[in-house]
Amino acid sequence: MEEIEFELAKLITEGLDLDIDPHSIDPEAPIFGEGLGLDSIDGLELGMLLSSTYQVSIKPGDPKNQEIFSSLRSLARHVMQHRAAPVD
Repeated sequence: MEEIEFELAKLITEGLDLDIDPHSIDPEAPIFGEGLGLDSIDGLELGMLLSSTYQVSIKPGDPKNQEIFSSLRSLARHVMQHRAAPVD
């Protein structure tokens, strides 16, 4: 689980051009708001990154999104359960 969490932390920081060390992201901290401070536009971009990198589809407005994006750990769990193919 730690490996996918770090991969996602890198994807978020690099893909969204955040000036944050991926190692410093607490896997239990919120992704939006007080955690990483992402907003709804970042969420859309992150959804596209997840789709292109892991072939995971997350639909805007899905009631499960709040739970999926509640933390890096919950996002990692969702990606592990729903990705189409392993990542190199």
